[in-house]
Amino acid sequence: MAISVETFFLAPEGQGTLQARIQQMVAEGILSGRLLRGEKLPSTRKLAKHLGVSRITVTLAYTELQANDYLSSRGRSGYYVSENAPEPPAFEPQPESEDSIDWSRALGQRFSADGANRKPSDWARYRFPFVYGQTDPTLFDHANWRLCALQALGQKDFESLTSDYYDQDDPELIEFILRHSLPRRGIIAKPDEILVTMGAQNALWLAAQVLLTQRRTAAIEEPCYPSLRSILSQSRCHLAPVGVDADGLKYDDIPPETDVIFTTPSHQCPTTATMPLENRKSLLQKARALDALIVEDDYEFEMSFMRAPSPALKSLDSEGRVVYVGSFSKSLFPGLRLGYLVGSRAFIREARALRTTVLRHVPGHVQRTAAYFLRLGHYDALIRRMSGVLSERRQVMTEAIEEHGLSIAGTGAFGGSAFWMRAPDHINTEVLAARLQAHSVLIEPGKPFFGEDNAPQNHYRLGYSSIPSSRIPEGLEIIAREIKNWS
Repeated sequence: MAISVETFFLAPEGQGTLQARIQQMVAEGILSGRLLRGEKLPSTRKLAKHLGVSRITVTLAYTELQANDYLSSRGRSGYYVSENAPEPPAFEPQPESEDSIDWSRALGQRFSADGANRKPSDWARYRFPFVYGQTDPTLFDHANWRLCALQALGQKDFESLTSDYYDQDDPELIEFILRHSLPRRGIIAKPDEILVTMGAQNALWLAAQVLLTQRRTAAIEEPCYPSLRSILSQSRCHLAPVGVDADGLKYDDIPPETDVIFTTPSHQCPTTATMPLENRKSLLQKARALDALIVEDDYEFEMSFMRAPSPALKSLDSEGRVVYVGSFSKSLFPGLRLGYLVGSRAFIREARALRTTVLRHVPGHVQRTAAYFLRLGHYDALIRRMSGVLSERRQVMTEAIEEHGLSIAGTGAFGGSAFWMRAPDHINTEVLAARLQAHSVLIEPGKPFFGEDNAPQNHYRLGYSSIPSSRIPEGLEIIAREIKNWS
């Protein structure tokens, strides 16, 4: 396949003859790595027409480049980038441009300093990756996902692949969510009460944008999911941090001026606390008394391998007060970015309109592939397999934590895939995490989960979704040793 002729451009202020400038243009492309060895160049006719020069000029430039071993020719096939490109000649370097914009004044809003935990992109090369929310490739059903993706590429599904849904979603995915996913959480909904999103984070952003203004107040858990705090800060609403305990959000502490309550009752992030059923009912009563709405992030409810999960808050809501956020990204794989919102028609209508202005809809092929994977039973089989493995890893983690004298700050009542840990008060877990990386151990420091300036620095999270059971004891031994030898 030939290199596109559109990638070639002659700067109007260039020096020298046209032939020399064409030589320099091609040579610099090769030496910069933009044009790769073995790639075919555009024909002399096409390049001459594109650049607006004579064909003989391009031919002479190619011939000279071939003589210097930048290019090679293959019979009547044309010119290719040589496998033996030499060192560059002494071309004058192109001057670097400098911004004349004062970006400190030009930026209307800043989004870069969110304080979120960022895992190393090469986390999989670490021997003891106690990271949260990453996929274990040994557990995922690659073969059936690939088959579903191929099926979604077929002629029968051509429309779902190529059509612009505008503001709609794949009807097969919506049907599965309605008939299978939501009833498991005790939720009954209709098609116009569901919106597919680019993961749970996108769902939370849509909810915040639709429900909040600069004059409204959002109650959030402290500690909480760092990206949620960033989303709410960007909405410029008033934030009211509310503490959590072993039963999740302390609903009695929600301030009276609250308009929207954000909570994770199934597995509180990051403490993994699970809110008891009675507390869920009391939270709904509190919201009713305040005339506040609730946004329920129901992530990880599928990982309830210890006992059946409690009903979702949404299932207990008879007033349309709860907006429900679900996701397939955690249970399938993070890169899928597929979630959904469930709420009253009036809310979904506005969220749908906002989504349309930003990204129109989630790609149709992704939705249809997921629909097949779900409908054919592969999803349920995957969840059963993951639950069994995570249950085993949790048991190994529990025993090793006790053996090495580490302190657990929070554990989910129904399962999950992480422990919320507490180191001695004098230990800064951000420093601890940096030291442990040298021993091929990854942990997640707890500070980004807190919003207060005086937040504790001795918490950390240990995930076990991506580390095999056989490595867990050794990894925890290294963590315990590093804490013991702290100075």
